[in-house]
Amino acid sequence: MVAQPLPSSVVPETDQYAGDAVFELHRGGKIEVTSSIHVRDASDLSKAYTPGVARVCTAIAEEPSLVRRYTWKSNVVAVVTDGTAVLGLGDIGPAASLPVMEGKALLFKEFGGVDSVPIALDCTDVDEFVETVVRMAPSFGGINLEDISAPRCFEIERRLKERLDIPVFHDDQHGTAVVVLAALRNALRVTGKSIEDTRVVISGAGAAGVACARILLQAGVGDLAVVDSKGVLSEDRADLNPVKLSLARDTGGLSGRLVDALDGADVFIGVSGGTVPEEAIARMADGSMIFALANPNPEVHPDIAHRHAAVVATGRSDFPNQINNVLAFPGIFRGAFDANASRITEGMKLAAADALAGLISSDDLRPDYIIPSPFDERVAPAVAAAVTAAAEADGVARA
Repeated sequence: MVAQPLPSSVVPETDQYAGDAVFELHRGGKIEVTSSIHVRDASDLSKAYTPGVARVCTAIAEEPSLVRRYTWKSNVVAVVTDGTAVLGLGDIGPAASLPVMEGKALLFKEFGGVDSVPIALDCTDVDEFVETVVRMAPSFGGINLEDISAPRCFEIERRLKERLDIPVFHDDQHGTAVVVLAALRNALRVTGKSIEDTRVVISGAGAAGVACARILLQAGVGDLAVVDSKGVLSEDRADLNPVKLSLARDTGGLSGRLVDALDGADVFIGVSGGTVPEEAIARMADGSMIFALANPNPEVHPDIAHRHAAVVATGRSDFPNQINNVLAFPGIFRGAFDANASRITEGMKLAAADALAGLISSDDLRPDYIIPSPFDERVAPAVAAAVTAAAEADGVARA
């Protein structure tokens, strides 16, 4: 449904953005709440509201699990942010983050059939953030954390997962990681390399970089280095926060700069921005794979990457092999809700990645087609089915 224009009383008399196609699409917001039933007469009203609604409230009070069946809770996600790490814009605050949160909610519905509510919190303190989400959680079936700066995002997610019995998912971390793993599995098929013998270098040790490293280790990558702005994460560095230090312990054995780490590497995954010199890319192994995911400017421009790599992916929609989180999060929540999962496990994330990779057959697989399009209608159902099965296998599905 097309959003209606704002009343003239709330539209500035002089709007410098009037007529701009992007701004016009956003006018009045991109989402709305609609009724799932109609109230046509007194009988409908008495059942939808008082006095009939009291019977439903009483039943839920006596048997709390009924809330999933008789309210929207079983199909609604809170998309929560504090606006401290928005897209490539950084700390722009809660109000300015709302267009992105609305967009996230739109994608949940369009691609996964999942309802969601964008919530921008005016607080950056970890304790306040966690307490606020915990207190509003009874209204929702899941929490999708979005655009929260690192390392705070790790602590916020950990504490919410400990305190809530519904799925909590930081998409900047895990959505990115799932799609990267799916793309890598197919890139390895193209190049004929095995994941165990592959040397991977990740540029960026924020939310996405840490999550990508963790899921790739779980998937069997045998040699992995993670690099931040000061060099490779290694235990001999005294400047690492606890998250980076833990990762250094699990990926140790290498030190130095990004250009040093790339020498002989099979895979480069960029989730940090900046520019990687072409001479460093040229020193990668034969049949290398470059995933330059910074937006709008990839760490390695595809034209340069193609001179040296067998497979190239970006985060942009105007180049082949777009690593886009929308391939993951709608299906992951759809599957978690279908299983009535109490949380999202590592097994569910791995299953989502495998389902994504499996959508491309051997006959269709090629260097410029290692990951499905976001508009491939098979994506969300395949991811959801795999996540539901994994939730059952991991023992987190509830009747």
